[in-house]
Amino acid sequence: MKIYLSILFLFLSSFVFSQVVDEGDLEKGLQQGKEIKPSIKLYKIYSLEKDTTYVDTSLSIKNEYKYNFLRKDIFGLIPFANEGHTYNVLNFGLIQKSILPSFGFSAKHFNYLQASDIKYYSVPTPLTELYYKTVMEQGQSLDAFLTVNTKPNFNFSIAYKGLRSNGKYINNISSSGNFRFTTSYFTKNKHYFLNAHFTAQDISNQENGGIIDTKLFEQSNPPNDQRDRLDVYFKDATSLLKGNRLFLEHSFFLNKNNPNSLVFTHTFNTEYKFFEFTQSSASTRFGDAFSNSINNKTRFNNFYNKIGLGYKTKNFGSLNFYIDDNNYNYYYNSLVYDNLGNIVVPNAISYRINMLGGNYTYFTSNLTAKIELAQTISNQSISNVHAMLNYTPNDNIKLEFKYQKLNSLPNLNYTLYQSRYVDYNWLNNFKNEKLNQLSFSAFTKWLNTSVQYKVLNDHLYFDNITDDITKLTVKPMQYDKTINYFSVNANKDIKFWKLGLDVTVLYQKVDQASDIVNVPELTTRSTLYFSDHVFKKAMFLQTGVTFQYFSKYYGNDYNPLIGEFYVQNETKFGNFPMFDFFINARIKQTRIYLKAEHFNSSFTGYNYYSAPNYPYRDFMVRFGLEWNFFK
Repeated sequence: MKIYLSILFLFLSSFVFSQVVDEGDLEKGLQQGKEIKPSIKLYKIYSLEKDTTYVDTSLSIKNEYKYNFLRKDIFGLIPFANEGHTYNVLNFGLIQKSILPSFGFSAKHFNYLQASDIKYYSVPTPLTELYYKTVMEQGQSLDAFLTVNTKPNFNFSIAYKGLRSNGKYINNISSSGNFRFTTSYFTKNKHYFLNAHFTAQDISNQENGGIIDTKLFEQSNPPNDQRDRLDVYFKDATSLLKGNRLFLEHSFFLNKNNPNSLVFTHTFNTEYKFFEFTQSSASTRFGDAFSNSINNKTRFNNFYNKIGLGYKTKNFGSLNFYIDDNNYNYYYNSLVYDNLGNIVVPNAISYRINMLGGNYTYFTSNLTAKIELAQTISNQSISNVHAMLNYTPNDNIKLEFKYQKLNSLPNLNYTLYQSRYVDYNWLNNFKNEKLNQLSFSAFTKWLNTSVQYKVLNDHLYFDNITDDITKLTVKPMQYDKTINYFSVNANKDIKFWKLGLDVTVLYQKVDQASDIVNVPELTTRSTLYFSDHVFKKAMFLQTGVTFQYFSKYYGNDYNPLIGEFYVQNETKFGNFPMFDFFINARIKQTRIYLKAEHFNSSFTGYNYYSAPNYPYRDFMVRFGLEWNFFK
């Protein structure tokens, strides 16, 4: 990882200096001896969906919510005790199914950047952003980013997010690195466009399996108020997710000068990653083992190509057709035999999936409508229908409708898994999962609200199949009945004078014959805050208190061996308040954050958990900043 950073920083620095010399070519910079600052709206950020946003240096309550390790609002998630570990999902609506089967090990992927998470840039001057935040114990979290246009049509960006945190509990170290390099290019006549990126990511966590005696935590009498005195299930276990990806998307417009034009597209993606779980000594909690030490390593290769042909018109929208080719190789370097010498669990599964699809998009000044259809033409049965409508009747109202009908293959780790633990070896032939979902959102100056309804059939999940409380035997299962999920989310930021009250409430309800999808009925977050300019407007100050809460429920538990959450119906958790006090400030392009997290923990009771046997975070004070440089 350090080699990637050194080479690319040296490589990119030459372009930074060349831009300073050739500043006039970009028509920015010095003009008649006076520096002209480019508009902030010239610092553009693009997604693969062609959505455009701008660099944000403001300080608002939304920035406060996004100032965390994932760099996004995590309402609906509850983090584990140490930074960089996993998150339990409170809002089931956040879980999105993909059309194609994924690698799996979903609990390890919260900090793993997918191709759709990567952004592309266009900037008039070099832009640098630094993110820093203190962690729980002995370490720090840092995200450094640099982007530069060497020419108006040629952009590079390079970024690295690194984390090291020892945590408060035994065997709880988190260490991760996310390297990103992107480039964007288009010809001067705008016939050809290209976006590409390379990522190298590694996410390592020491896995302690949770605390053994929760009563000692809930009493928190000395010396158990020192969390490293609490005994845990594993003192030598580590999980590692590591992967590299090369992605390229480009398009060619046959006649850019004509508003009605054919466009040829091609997308290429190749990725290799693996998930590894190691223990120096096998634990009886996972049952019998084939060896004294454990080293489970699951490997995954994906090679993807998509070619498309589209026709864009000025008045009637755009129509696109595509065909794609997906090659999957999910494998181990071993076989599992029965007592007679027969292979019961193979070492690999390989898929080649070909899909034919198309989409139509129509838009006016206040309306955008899109429908997409996709169907496999290979042996597998996969289909997807996705429709979307956005309507903005005026500046105060925006309406959004979405519908999806999906028939998808199981994630690969549901089908095949190997381990040196005897009970953690399987080969399954599950049915496809079926999903119907409908959502409606309204964004107004009075209230923001969204309603979601999902119907799930043949839903896949993990379950602990043993009744022995000292054992953990988790296996994939398929539910043969229908699950109906409904949610309503409402948000309002009320402002009066220099005060603000931002309130978000989520209500969820599930109709099912068995308790498979478990959710808290009520989840809420409220922030009362004060904002004002101080020191003769040299600083913008924002300070306040955030309250978070979710009702008690049978939340999913975490199994580090397979990197997944599993359904449990023995232990309820929730119904505890979480209060944070923050003081944030903005000075020019620098935002400073100071927060007392969960300051009520010692006087409202030690009954707070992120999952059974996994306590939520204790009170601590954390500091950090975000710093933008525009040169």
